[in-house]
Amino acid sequence: MQEEAQYAVGLDVGTTMVRCVVGHAQGANTPTIVGVGEAPNSGMRKGTVVNIVNTAQAIDKALEAAERMSGQQINSATVSINGAHIVGMSSKGVIAIATGSHEIDEHDVARVEEAATVMQLPANREILQVTPREFILDGQDNIKDPLGMSGVRLEVDAHVITALSPHVKNLVKACEMTQTTPRHLMLSGLAASKIALDRQLVENGVVLIDLGGTTTNIVVYEEGELQHVAIMPIGSVNITNDLAIGLKTDLSIAEEIKLKHATATKRPSKTVEVTIGKEKMSFASEDVDMIVEARLEEIFELVNKELKSIGRAAKLPGGIVLSGGGAHIQGIADFAKQALQLPARVIKPGSFGGVSDIVNNPAYATALGLMMSDLTQGSVQSPRGGASGAGVMDVIGGLGRGLSGLLKRFKS
Repeated sequence: MQEEAQYAVGLDVGTTMVRCVVGHAQGANTPTIVGVGEAPNSGMRKGTVVNIVNTAQAIDKALEAAERMSGQQINSATVSINGAHIVGMSSKGVIAIATGSHEIDEHDVARVEEAATVMQLPANREILQVTPREFILDGQDNIKDPLGMSGVRLEVDAHVITALSPHVKNLVKACEMTQTTPRHLMLSGLAASKIALDRQLVENGVVLIDLGGTTTNIVVYEEGELQHVAIMPIGSVNITNDLAIGLKTDLSIAEEIKLKHATATKRPSKTVEVTIGKEKMSFASEDVDMIVEARLEEIFELVNKELKSIGRAAKLPGGIVLSGGGAHIQGIADFAKQALQLPARVIKPGSFGGVSDIVNNPAYATALGLMMSDLTQGSVQSPRGGASGAGVMDVIGGLGRGLSGLLKRFKS
């Protein structure tokens, strides 16, 4: 009997860009990328929604492009969440097992994880995710999976990620304005780690640094488990702003310089040129290098400070894995290696079929990780309705994705 095909959707709602990836999987096979869409976002600041309508418009455009390419109507997705309001903390939970002869089952594991969520939280903060680090059964620690074991007292040491409720609700509302239901919210850095990190790195100890537009996610794994997360309100947009100020030029020109000529390594002095329209402009490469280097030094100093706070500075054998749009800067892996005294590399997502060439760059690591997470949660998107030949734009025209009417209501 043929296994049911699944369509999974990852929606990365970033501060500067919204990216959507649609994957198709048959059974246990590696997903094929069948749809990709992206759109600039002007409705967020440093990872949080500040204008719901503008954010919804950006989401709608990215979904529209992904629907057109995939031929699927998207009605749900696993969505990224970001921002310095997200905090990770340690928490412990304890439960009693019925009898000593009782074998621990999934219900017991769920109960002890729930016990770890019983903590004093402000009224405006909620729990996003609970990740067990280790279980302790009748005093025996370092248990990774207690299923099938026997005992009378089960404890868990967990890492709990919390977020401010208003920011969560605003993000969910922006998605729902486009008739898309967020199945699950996942921290951007955790989503990227699903693509960037393998089991050996997670066991040995590794730090993922996701360099976004206005935020940098730090995710530390060791002994197979999540140890620490942190979000810094600084990213590659700061490099663009620095170039605009330092070179006394427009932001659009500074962005072009960053994308085409920024490098994190020393190079011989030369002239770099950018062309905007019919106008060609020249800048000294040493000026560009000095500005980029200064901002990268600040970012990696903050990362090192975060690693020192948990006693992991220069102590992770798996080294550094870089992802996000900011990881495209030439030589950034060597820069990170020198700054943090650890081996470093930039992720290159691969091993996907279909239009994987479009997403084979660090900027799509989060969207791909969200898509993989959506797949493991069993997401099945609605098929495009028979052989009528109706295009996605026809459906969007009929439904209006629910956005145009809502936008009018919000503006009125």
